[in-house]
Amino acid sequence: MGSSQKSIGIISGLLVISASLCHSKLTCKEGHSGPTLESMQAVFDLKPFRPAVNLSNPTITNISFTLYAVLGVNEKTQILTTFLWLRLYWQHEFLVWDPEECDGVTRISLPVMELWSPDIIVYEFVGDDVSQACPYVYVNHTGHIRWDRMLRLVSACNLEIFSFPFDVQNCTFTFGSYMHTIRDVRVSPALTFEEISVNSKRYLEASGEWELVDILGETSILQFGIDEWDIITFWVVIKRRPVLYVVNLLIPSSFLMLIDILSFYLPPHSVDRASFKMTLILGYTVFLLIMNDLLPSTANGTPIIGIYFSVCLALMVISLLETVIITNVLHHNSKKYQEVPNWVRVIILKHIANLICYPWPEGVRPPSPPQEDKPQSSGPLVIQHTDQSPAQQTTNSGAALTELQQICQFLADLRAHLASLKKEGELQDQWCHVGYVLDFLLFRIYLLLISCYFIVIITMWCIWINQT
Repeated sequence: MGSSQKSIGIISGLLVISASLCHSKLTCKEGHSGPTLESMQAVFDLKPFRPAVNLSNPTITNISFTLYAVLGVNEKTQILTTFLWLRLYWQHEFLVWDPEECDGVTRISLPVMELWSPDIIVYEFVGDDVSQACPYVYVNHTGHIRWDRMLRLVSACNLEIFSFPFDVQNCTFTFGSYMHTIRDVRVSPALTFEEISVNSKRYLEASGEWELVDILGETSILQFGIDEWDIITFWVVIKRRPVLYVVNLLIPSSFLMLIDILSFYLPPHSVDRASFKMTLILGYTVFLLIMNDLLPSTANGTPIIGIYFSVCLALMVISLLETVIITNVLHHNSKKYQEVPNWVRVIILKHIANLICYPWPEGVRPPSPPQEDKPQSSGPLVIQHTDQSPAQQTTNSGAALTELQQICQFLADLRAHLASLKKEGELQDQWCHVGYVLDFLLFRIYLLLISCYFIVIITMWCIWINQT
């Protein structure tokens, strides 16, 4: 019972003090600059109460900030870390004095912990407030308070990384009172949104990886149930500076792709081309592993630069497969000494070669369909008669005929061997031309694929940047 009576006495005393402050200003003494400590202490005792003579009138709070730095962008956790210079203004109707009675003092600084302050928060704030505290505020003789503070803002932001490293992010800062509705606290910007944007660009234009594009904003009312809150929504648009990623990612990858294209000018029948392409694929894989830390990672999607690297690796593998096919045509089929099929002659050596303008070597024309070999009859064997007896002639003619038959057999074998060598050479030349035509064709198709791919990637980047 005694404690309740004591509480009632304290409340009644505060109400008496507030009633006296409602009808009087802070007092000053002669020879004392500014209001007296006793009169200000009475105001400090009213800290738990909103400083309004008429509680039906809301307290107007003005907000402005300067974006000083972008400390970090975490694409995986969708968090933006920034550093703001925040400035709050509000009216304290109990801190009013007459400068003429107070030795011309128009402004004093007071500890913010002794005064009522609006509970302004950023709704997107998701971290711990580790900002350096500013313990004082400026108060002028009309009761207008200005509180400057530094804010390390860790806010949630829907980060779009599809167009990385040419991405533009649009993050939202929503300022408003956490508890007081519009009947108690109204919120409005202290500066125009254009002035806030210009001031922020002045400090952020030459710092870090990000540059400020613009700061837009609007005032609105947040309704939840029957209550309404006054809020200010700022849209902070920042753009990444892509020079670092272009130099470290895109240019080396483009150089490796260029080397892969130039490797087609190596002789197709050489095994060095295949080993060269395998070494190039291995080097590109190591390059991707080293540069993996520079690529953003998120569960929402894959950046287009990741797709770019994957397709480049796939194109290198396709280039290696093309080399394997050509090597098989040149070294495998030609070693079997198989006749080039007629459909291969018609389709590849005739139509495709004419379509791609295949440069035939000088003195070499497209091979014609094979013709059946006609048996060649050897000339009649002529044996001259000599003036010998019949017995001697019979003996000599038998020995000579045997020798002539052996010589004819040797000549036939030699002729067959030379014909076989000629046939093998012709078959090898024909299969080589088949391989060269296919290599020329696949190289043209490979160039077409790479050109279309680069055009699509660049177009998608440009469209995305224009949309954002």
